[in-house]
Amino acid sequence: MIEPRLPKFQWGQRVRCLIDLVNDGTYPNAEEDAVLAAAGAQGEIVQVGSHVDSNTPVYIVEFEEKYVIGCLEEEIEAA
Repeated sequence: MIEPRLPKFQWGQRVRCLIDLVNDGTYPNAEEDAVLAAAGAQGEIVQVGSHVDSNTPVYIVEFEEKYVIGCLEEEIEAA
């Protein structure tokens, strides 16, 4: 069994994108491959969860553009 990794970020924390976050086809209100949040976009963590199979933290971030996107630690940094 894989040990759960403790979250690096917390609920309510301000973060920014390190990369462009694009729609992989799972975001229903945008075209596939559309940029949902550009690198440098800022947002706030509204929920912290965990990917069940890999036990890695997943952060639900509400970005200023009003998109709510699931992010991994390597995609965001503290703002």
